[in-house]
Amino acid sequence: MTTEIIDGKSGYKTFEKVSTDVYSGNKFFRGTDKSVEQLLLNANSAYQKHSSIKKFIVRSGNNYVARFALIHDLHLADYIQVAFFEAQKDLGDIFKLIRQEIYHHFPKCKRVVAGLNGHLNYGAGILLNRFDEAPLFGLPYNPEYYAGYFKDLQMRKMFTFRFSMEAYISWARNYSSMRKINGLSVRFMNKKNIEKESAIYTELNNQAFLKHSYWANRDKAEDLELFKPFRYLLENENLVFAEIDGKPVGFFLWYPDFNKLVPGQRDFNVWDVIKYRLGKSIDTFRFTEIGILPEYQGSPVALALINKALPALIKKGYKYCEGGFIFEDNLASIAFVKRILQRCYGKEAKPYREFAVFETSI
Repeated sequence: MTTEIIDGKSGYKTFEKVSTDVYSGNKFFRGTDKSVEQLLLNANSAYQKHSSIKKFIVRSGNNYVARFALIHDLHLADYIQVAFFEAQKDLGDIFKLIRQEIYHHFPKCKRVVAGLNGHLNYGAGILLNRFDEAPLFGLPYNPEYYAGYFKDLQMRKMFTFRFSMEAYISWARNYSSMRKINGLSVRFMNKKNIEKESAIYTELNNQAFLKHSYWANRDKAEDLELFKPFRYLLENENLVFAEIDGKPVGFFLWYPDFNKLVPGQRDFNVWDVIKYRLGKSIDTFRFTEIGILPEYQGSPVALALINKALPALIKKGYKYCEGGFIFEDNLASIAFVKRILQRCYGKEAKPYREFAVFETSI
C-alpha cells in the first residue's frame, strides 16, 4: 500500500469516493456530516486561517482503500489530528503509513490524536458499539473494525446516555422549585440576528469549556459558518441563552435527530427541509451541550435553560433524548447524569453509545 497526498476539486472527489465505497450497501450510515467535512477540507473556511490541512488517500494496486486528513490547528498546537478517516477492512498496520506522513509533513509535532475532526464542535470519536443502528445526527458512525487500526494507541473513551422524554420531563419538573438567581432571564436565540447570536455562543463556549479535553478556542466566524448549513432546519428555540442583568452567562443547544429525515448516504437537500417544515415526525432530540460560565456552574442556570426549552420539547412530541458525548475522565458530568437518571428510573443508567479518540506520542 502507498499513500498519496491530494489537492484540488478532483482530488477531493477521490477522497469522497473512498467513503462512498466503504459504506456501499450499509443501510445504517448517514451522510449528513458531509457539509461539515466539505467546509473544513474543500472550502476557504475561517478554520483554515489558523490551521494546516493535508489530505491523503491510500492506494492498493489500482484501488483506493483508505483516506485520512492530517490537521495541525494552531489553536491546538501540541497535536496533529488524524481526521475524517475511512478505510476498507483488513488493511494491516495502516497507522504505520499515517505515522510516516506525519513525520514528513509535521516533523516538529510530538502528539497525535486520531478521531478528532478539526474541533470538538465539528465532530469527534470513532464508534465502538451500536453499529446496527443509524447514528444520531451530529454523532459519528463507522464500521466496527475501525478501532482496531489504532489498537496500539492510548484509547480515551466517550459516552452518550439515552433516556425517555417521560423521565426527562419528570426530572425537569421535580427541580423547578430550586433557588433563584436575582437578575436571571432566559431567552431563545433570534435567527434574524444570527451573527450576533452566534458570536455570543462562541464567547460562552470559549469560557465554559476552556479546561475541556482537546478544547481549542473558537473564532466567531467559525461558529457562524457551522450554523449556516443548518439554518433552514434550526428554530429559534434550538439555542437558549441565560443572562444575568443582561450579561450572557450560559447557553443550551439542542436539536432534533435530523438523520430521521434522510435515507441512505446523502446529505440534506431542499426536500428534507420541506418534509421537516410540513411536520415530518422525529421521535428523538439531541441534548447537544450546555455551556455555563465557570462562576455559575452548579447554580440554577442550567435548570433555567432546560425549563425554557421544555414546553417546545413537549409540543414536538419527542419520545427520547440522547445527550452529547462525555469523556470518561469527566467524572463530575458522568456522575451528574447518572444521579439524575437514577432518580428518574430507580436504577443506574448505562452508557448508550460508546466512542473513542486514540492518542500517542511520536
